[in-house]
Amino acid sequence: MADGNRDTGTGSSAGGQRITPSDISDRVRQLVGGAGDAAEQVSSAAVAVAAAVGTGLVLAAFLFGRRRGRRRSTLVEIVRV
Repeated sequence: MADGNRDTGTGSSAGGQRITPSDISDRVRQLVGGAGDAAEQVSSAAVAVAAAVGTGLVLAAFLFGRRRGRRRSTLVEIVRV
């Protein structure tokens, strides 16, 4: 520790070499690569579910509004005498 470097106890790369920013970015890409594929599949499924739920809500609102409109509308009969 005479040169000012602190040992964090987390280990170092093989042979006591310094860890470069490219080493870190390569490792992050390696870790995130698998998670990115899974997230893509989940997001596409979520979009499909959201579209189906939205369509169902619009259809339900239309049908309930139509039924309520029929019940509240006035029926006028014209009878010729």
